[in-house]
Amino acid sequence: MTTQGEGARTAVVTGAGSGIGRAVAVELAAAGWRLTLAGRRAAQLEETARLIAATPRAAEVAVVPTDVTDPDAVGALFASVRESRGSLGLLFNNAGTFGPAVPLEDLPAAEWRGVVDVNLTGAFLCAQAAFRLMKDQRPQGGRIINNGSVSAQVPRPGSVAYTATKHAVTGLTKSLSLDGRPYGIACGQIDIGNAATEMTARMQTGVPQADGTTKAEPVMDAADVARTVLHMAELPLEANVQFATVMATAMPYIGRG
Repeated sequence: MTTQGEGARTAVVTGAGSGIGRAVAVELAAAGWRLTLAGRRAAQLEETARLIAATPRAAEVAVVPTDVTDPDAVGALFASVRESRGSLGLLFNNAGTFGPAVPLEDLPAAEWRGVVDVNLTGAFLCAQAAFRLMKDQRPQGGRIINNGSVSAQVPRPGSVAYTATKHAVTGLTKSLSLDGRPYGIACGQIDIGNAATEMTARMQTGVPQADGTTKAEPVMDAADVARTVLHMAELPLEANVQFATVMATAMPYIGRG
């Protein structure tokens, strides 16, 4: 079996400066993974690195501020991984943005493009760079975990850009899974519903529902998501969680849309 040996226990986490990315980075580090933290805000990444340093099994951490929508910046990120780590075992492809919650007819084209650039193009650029590295390294192989969303399955009102991009991420996941087979590259997707982060703070105060009402929704601890990502990450490469949905138990998801 192709297990993740010590040399392969290197990971890149995008969007690592807050929320799900930070929670996953701390969980991976506690399990002994050597991390490269990527995101737009250097100060936030450094704070994640400080949290990791306080964990009992604190592993080596590199901070590389990166705009995932910039091909040159993404190329530099993975070049730094190749140079400093030598190999890559895992990409948690997590960076994303909601965009404005407005009626479809009022969404400016520039706002649409902004969400597409981060959620889809950024995810593609990072996956492409990770794929190249995993294909070229010896031994070949590694794992990519894309952060989808329950919006990759069903929409929320007023979320056309976010929902469309997250549906597209599912297509990206499937293509990566197929194209990665000859090289031992596994790709899975985690669809998350109502994890308690800065981005989802409004869930607890009230968000639009499919029936036109506004209601508060239950949330779950982001650490529960992180433990799921760790499980996916530490499977042998012969096994893959293709799709996982992790959500607050009582959120209005089943029957939504």
